[in-house]
Amino acid sequence: MHGDVSTRPERLPDDGDFLLSVYASTRPELTGLGWPEQQQDTFIRMQFDAQTRHYRASFPDATSSVICVDGEPAGRLIVNHADDQILIIDIALLPEFRRAGIGTGLVRRLLDQADAGHLPVRCHVLHDSTARRFWEHAGFAAHGSDGVYVAMERPPQVRPTLTSGSTARSVYPAWISRVRPMQHRGKGGRRAVAELRLAPG
Repeated sequence: MHGDVSTRPERLPDDGDFLLSVYASTRPELTGLGWPEQQQDTFIRMQFDAQTRHYRASFPDATSSVICVDGEPAGRLIVNHADDQILIIDIALLPEFRRAGIGTGLVRRLLDQADAGHLPVRCHVLHDSTARRFWEHAGFAAHGSDGVYVAMERPPQVRPTLTSGSTARSVYPAWISRVRPMQHRGKGGRRAVAELRLAPG
């Protein structure tokens, strides 16, 4: 179980150390290389800085948010809203917040927004990443690969409605209402080359 899930705009430089820790938590393979701790930390920061520059250059209008649980920073979410798609560039949670339905709820919110606008939702995952199962469970299907990343897409869906008297309402799980809306901005639609490592949940 988890508490109240919300997002807020990323604030730099205040969030810098937190965002670095989130990124570091997605690179557990580095601990098995036998590097000295200082060398490992330097490499992780170099990779994080390179990723940050790439995101800003490729998606200047993307919305970068900090995911919070009961007001506590728990992860990051970067989304690019375009006229023809919603592109999930990056989503990651600290280990203690994974497998609790937090990521699933945030992705479902984006899917609902996309369905309302009749837009597909797209992302890219590493070819051999276990995160691919998460996206497939959310309704995404592979739409090509460059040998390193797999392009995933979930087309817009038509939601059924229930009618009670003269009132119609959409059939959404109750927990969706507890995830607050995220900002919409940006019109870019460039292809993401993002390493999405979110564990299912």
